[in-house]
Amino acid sequence: MAEQIPTIHTAEAEKDMILKAYRALLRALKPSLGKGDKKTIRQAFDMSMEAHKDMRRKTGEPYILHPLAVAQICAEEIGLGPLAIVCALLHDTVEDTHLTLEDIKSNFGEKAASIVDGLTKIAGVFDKGTSLQAENFRKMLLTLSDDVRVILIKLADRLHNMRTLDSMKRDKQLKIASETAYLYAPLAHRLGLYSIKTELEDLSMKYTEPEIYNDIYDKVQQTRKERNRFINEFSDPIKNELVKQDFKFDIKGRSKSIHSIWSKMKRQGVSFEEIYDLFAIRIIIDTDEENEKPMCWKAYSIITDFYHPNPDRLRDWISTPKANGYESLHTTVMGPNGKWVEVQIRSRRMDEIAEKGYAAHWKYKESSAESAIDEWIEKIRELLESPETNALDFIDDFKLNLFSDEIFVFTPGGDMKTLPSGATALDFAFEIHTDLGSKCIGAKVNHKLVPLSHKLRSGDQAEILTSNKQTPKEDWLSYVVTAKAKSKIKTALKEEKKNSVRTEKKF
Repeated sequence: MAEQIPTIHTAEAEKDMILKAYRALLRALKPSLGKGDKKTIRQAFDMSMEAHKDMRRKTGEPYILHPLAVAQICAEEIGLGPLAIVCALLHDTVEDTHLTLEDIKSNFGEKAASIVDGLTKIAGVFDKGTSLQAENFRKMLLTLSDDVRVILIKLADRLHNMRTLDSMKRDKQLKIASETAYLYAPLAHRLGLYSIKTELEDLSMKYTEPEIYNDIYDKVQQTRKERNRFINEFSDPIKNELVKQDFKFDIKGRSKSIHSIWSKMKRQGVSFEEIYDLFAIRIIIDTDEENEKPMCWKAYSIITDFYHPNPDRLRDWISTPKANGYESLHTTVMGPNGKWVEVQIRSRRMDEIAEKGYAAHWKYKESSAESAIDEWIEKIRELLESPETNALDFIDDFKLNLFSDEIFVFTPGGDMKTLPSGATALDFAFEIHTDLGSKCIGAKVNHKLVPLSHKLRSGDQAEILTSNKQTPKEDWLSYVVTAKAKSKIKTALKEEKKNSVRTEKKF
């Protein structure tokens, strides 16, 4: 168990703690440090230290330990570089201390000042009433497309606050935890930050559903030894064969998160004991980018020589990555003693992107994965800039799209569009172009005529039929699921109302 840090420290012990944290940060940053970066980071640290010198956290620790921890998460768990670390160290200074944006600009440049400004603007996001909260969340996402680092540092800030939530009062814990589950965890998921999303969900649950959380936690701990034995027994034959075939690889076994076990228990109406896939085996292959796909399929073939796969549970996100850039091959096989085991197969590059998400895309700049994130940011930007979007509707639509699974639908020309599961022919029309959506009268899906409300499935090919006489109708809102379609339909309906009021006034 982690030792509890006492709340009162001697000045000497505190100095030592701060120095340790600073050194750990430099170690995490080592691979990405360029000429002069160390000096700049030292300068940012000194400025932050000086600005926060008389401040303490609720835990009783010196405040500087918080920006240091946020910078550490940015460097180690998200993989951000020196500029982001400077901003993470200074993220609270403009809001809480005498430092101004001008100070940051003159010391660290325009870019750093604009990121800290973004962080300052969104710092008070959740302290007011709901509609204001929604409006601020919208502003927060607007900064996303200027520089995604604002959001990544904000997520690191939230993660550290969640890790140290014990020192808060119960009402504050509930507020912060529920808002984390509501917005921050889905946002981390959409940016492909899988580990952070999982930890945010688990930590939220620890405070919002403490009894259930502790019960599942205890059961997972109790079955740990038996689970490790099973993982070894399952992996041994695969390991031997992979070695024989000259693979360079790692095999890891990992438990499902407490939150995902609980979600599954609720979804399937089953008890903890009835959940068959409590853990997954991950095979990470070291190979160059052009051989990734054949090597992953080769490994799949080796696994299925030993264990029988469930054909309904094969997921190929290597040929068609998810919109957040996630690539992996998933299969569920029947292991020893009649237990189902989920196996994930991916390359080292895919694993980094799966764990660190967006930031890892920068490292693999040549890959096309980041264009999907750019497209997503572009969509959010369009939505946010639509003057008609009510902020609360926007949040609901945004969440809807965050949590949904994705389907892939093709145009007659073979272009692929990614839509949330449950999307209709009308959603698809708006996805291609607003005009096409507004004039849509129906569609041909796989060459068959279907109505606007027809739900699409992955792999469908859809052709949109239009008429110049068609305009958006009120009932359209009941059969679209994408935020983009909802927003455009609402805008058109409002416009129509205005026009009809003007016409009535004339007469």
